[in-house]
Amino acid sequence: MNGSLTVVMPVHNEATHLPVTLDALVEAVRRSDFSADVVLVDDGSADGSAAVAVAALAERLPLSVLSQPSRGRFLARRAGVEAAGGEWTMLLDGRVRIDPDALAFVELRLGEGASVWTSHVAVKADGNPYGTFWKLIADLAWPDYFAHPRETSFGVADFDRYPKGTGCLLAPKSLLLEALDAFRSRYSDPRHANDDTTLLRWIAARTPIHIAPGFGSSYSPRATFRSFVRHAVHRGVVFLDGHGRRESRFYPVAVAFYPLSALLVLAALKRPGVVPLAVGATALAAAGLGISRRRSSAEVRAFALLAPVYAAAHGVGMWRGLLMSAGARLGAGARR
Repeated sequence: MNGSLTVVMPVHNEATHLPVTLDALVEAVRRSDFSADVVLVDDGSADGSAAVAVAALAERLPLSVLSQPSRGRFLARRAGVEAAGGEWTMLLDGRVRIDPDALAFVELRLGEGASVWTSHVAVKADGNPYGTFWKLIADLAWPDYFAHPRETSFGVADFDRYPKGTGCLLAPKSLLLEALDAFRSRYSDPRHANDDTTLLRWIAARTPIHIAPGFGSSYSPRATFRSFVRHAVHRGVVFLDGHGRRESRFYPVAVAFYPLSALLVLAALKRPGVVPLAVGATALAAAGLGISRRRSSAEVRAFALLAPVYAAAHGVGMWRGLLMSAGARLGAGARR
């Protein structure tokens, strides 16, 4: 199959990751029959990300650079998709390296009518405990798929059973534009919107989303304590936006979290000894889960040590999200 493909890359301070990411993209395009170009949207970077991308591609692929103030990944992606000239659009994040044969694999399936693909993503732990934690979060969240990775597809009915994301997503440009137009966040600030789950659920309601190891990529996670905590808080914020909706199987978890966490905080204020007990219980539960899934001792250790930190930071993010959601509702009501 021959086709035109525009790769849309939203970047915010990704200069250190872009050379490897773009090298991988160039190789994947070379091994395929796609006629490809890149639209890079610089979302207020302060590290020269756009200049690094220009130097890294060095005329190996056509590149257009759009710049905007820091407005978040959703609006950066939207600007990139609107500017895309290809029939097909692939969203690609700066930390995601597409596998060499991924585009060659998927172009055959596109010719067979499988039009939407989310990448099979391998988290690169490289022995780092934070990377190991992120890898286990993915593996344990979708055990059915990661225990036996295979080519499959899912719709809205079984949407929550499979891993998915927009860090490497290929779809017709027209469908992506429709999904972006239909997107609604509970937050007034789009920088905090969940542009993975909500966007993909809308697509899955209209056409199957496909996943396979053949359309693979790898992801470089946050690998320092500070970035780990910040990302965990962010994931709490976007979790509420994506799963605080009745259609999600995690909706009961999101609803139950608030009264349970409030009770825990009140108990800790009255009896500070509750805090180490809660930390210990969380670590033991994480270790038990890792052992039951037959993970290595290093994986179990990293998961147990970081689970309490992640739980606390994620919880802070969910409370922050609730406050932002309430603020957005009050603001909308005041404008009526």
